[in-house]
Amino acid sequence: MHKCIRCGASLTADDIGCHKKMINRAAEEFMCIPCLSKHFGATEARVRELIEEYRAYGCTLFAKKE
Repeated sequence: MHKCIRCGASLTADDIGCHKKMINRAAEEFMCIPCLSKHFGATEARVRELIEEYRAYGCTLFAKKE
């Protein structure tokens, strides 16, 4: 199980996909969504909106929600 490199939180698939999409697709260490939002100076809500947009566009880094 992966942990956030900044705060140590357990990561979800969305956390990992978002880090890969926004930072580096080849990354092996990841930040959680709250830490990513702080890193980019965005709100958590905005980062989650982006994830849903990427998912809707068919980005393979984000699994489809059922």
